[in-house]
Amino acid sequence: MTPLHPTRLVLLAALFSAGCSSPRAPAPDIGMPVACAELSVAMPGVRITSAEAMAAGQGQPAHCLVRGRADERQGLDGRPYAIGFEMRLPVDWNRRFLHQVNGGNDGAVVPANGGLGIWPTTPLARGFAVISSDSGHNADDPATAAAGLARGNVFGLDPQARRDYGYAADGRIYDIAQALLRRHYGRAPERNYMAGCSNGGRHALVAATRYGDRYDGILAGAPGFNLPKAAVQHAWDVQSWQRAATDIRQAFSPADIQLVASHVLARCDALDGLADGVVGDLAACQSKVDLKALQCSGAKNAACLTAPQVGALQRSFAGPRDSAGRQLYSDWPWDAGVGSGDWRFWKLESTVPPWDRLPLIAVMGAGSLSYLFTTPPTATPGTPADLLAFMTRFDFDRDAPKIYATSGPFSESAMQFMAPPDVDDPQLTTLRARGGKLIVYHGHSDPVFSVNDTRRWADKLQANGGGDTLRYYGVPGMAHCQGGPATDQFDALGALMAWVEQGRAPAGLTARINPANPEIPAGWHRERSRLLCPHPQVARYVGGPAEAAESFRCAAP
Repeated sequence: MTPLHPTRLVLLAALFSAGCSSPRAPAPDIGMPVACAELSVAMPGVRITSAEAMAAGQGQPAHCLVRGRADERQGLDGRPYAIGFEMRLPVDWNRRFLHQVNGGNDGAVVPANGGLGIWPTTPLARGFAVISSDSGHNADDPATAAAGLARGNVFGLDPQARRDYGYAADGRIYDIAQALLRRHYGRAPERNYMAGCSNGGRHALVAATRYGDRYDGILAGAPGFNLPKAAVQHAWDVQSWQRAATDIRQAFSPADIQLVASHVLARCDALDGLADGVVGDLAACQSKVDLKALQCSGAKNAACLTAPQVGALQRSFAGPRDSAGRQLYSDWPWDAGVGSGDWRFWKLESTVPPWDRLPLIAVMGAGSLSYLFTTPPTATPGTPADLLAFMTRFDFDRDAPKIYATSGPFSESAMQFMAPPDVDDPQLTTLRARGGKLIVYHGHSDPVFSVNDTRRWADKLQANGGGDTLRYYGVPGMAHCQGGPATDQFDALGALMAWVEQGRAPAGLTARINPANPEIPAGWHRERSRLLCPHPQVARYVGGPAEAAESFRCAAP
C-alpha cells in the first residue's frame, strides 16, 4: 500500500474527533532484514560498538542489544563528549518503537527496556523496540572525577553538551533508532512512542513541542518542564529550612513532618466521600489546611511545631519570590504524602554518608543550579559543604535571573535549552497536527516538581484547544514518579496505546499498590485499588467495598 503523504495526514487528522485514532497506513517493507551481529547504520558520525543477541530471561524477551556512540568530539571545556546509546530490538517485535527518556542529569545509558515504576511489565517485554541514551555526556568520565559530588554536572561548562542534554540528543537518537529499525527488521515501525519521568518527563514535553511530528503517543511523568525554575526552588527550600535550624537536617524530625501529614489527613481525607488515608480532592483540601493550628503555644513538644518551623514550611510551600514579590517558580499543594521518606530525602535529609546526609536538593541540586541552570556557569567545588554554601548564598534578585541569561559561547539560556519553546503558552502544534496523543501524570506529593505547576500547564493547553490531545492525571499521595502512601501502579502506556491506535480516549485509570513500595500504610489492604481521574475530574466514593476502584466514580470537582 502506498503510504499517505504527510500533508494528507495533517488534513485527515483535522477531520477526526478526539474519539477517533488518526489514520495510518501500515509501514512498508524497506528491504531484507539484517541479522543482529551484522547491524550497522550508514549515518555520518554514528559508530556501532557492539551488537549481540540476548537470550530471554529475567522477565525480558529474546532480543538484539545494540550499543553505540554518536557525534564524538572534544568540548569547549577540553573534555571528550559523545551521545552514548543502546537499543534493544525484540525477536518478537510488535512493530512499535519506544523512545525511553531518562531522569536526573542523564549521563548514563540506562538499560533500554522502557521500565517506569508505575507499571510492572516493561515495554520491551510487551514487544516494543526501545532505545535509551546518556543525552550526550558521561557522568562517570574519569576526567570529571576531581569535581567530586558535582561530577555529574560539570558538562554544563560545554555549550553543546548543555544543548544535547536539553533537547538536541533526543532528535539525534530518534534518527538513529529509525535507521536501526529499518536495518534489522526491514521495515519502519507502525507507531512511535516516547516515555519518561522526572527529567524524562521534561524530555517528553520538550519533544512534544520540538519533535511532535515524529511521535504518535507521548507519556510524561512528573514532568520537570520548568526545571531551572525548580532548581531555584531548591535554594529557596535550603534557606527556608535554615530559618528553623542552622543545620537543615535538624529543621524537622520525621515525627514533626508526620504531624503535618496527619493534620492534612484530618482536614481533608473525607472530602472525596471516604476516609481512607488518601486526599482524593486535592483542590478542595487547600483551604482546609492551617499550619497555625499546629504551632506550639508554649515550649516545643511532640504534638506541635515551633513558630520558626511553621514559618519555614509556609515559606517553602508558597514558592520562591524576589524582593519585589515576583513569583520565580510555583506554589505547592498540601497533601498527605509530605510525610514520605522520598519527600524527606529530597527536601531535608538523606541517608547517603558521602553527601554528609544532606538532602538531594542541597547536593545534587546545587551542582545542577551552579553548573547547568545559571549562565555563565559557576564551577562550584563538589564537597557537601561547598554545595550547601552555594545554595545558602544564592540571591533571588541577583542570581535567579541567570536562568534566563546568555553569555559568550553560551548562546542559549537554561530556560531555552531545557523548557519547551512554548512553555508559557503551550500549543503542541505539530503533535496535534499529526493526531498524536499525550498522557501526563504527576504525584500530588512530589517534592521535586510542583504538581500545581503541571496542573496549570495542562489548564493552559486545554484552554488553547488541546483537550483532544492531552489527558492529565494527578496521583494522590504519590511522591516523585512513584512511592509514598499511594496506589502508584497503573497502565498509562496501555491507555495511551488504546487512545492512539483504537481511538479510545482514556477516562479513569485503575491504580494499584506496588508490592515493593515500603511506604504503604499498615492499615491498607495490599489489594487496594483506586480510580485516577482525568483532570479536572475527581474520584468520589459512591458506595461499595472501600478498597476497590470500582467503588469510585469520576465526577466534576
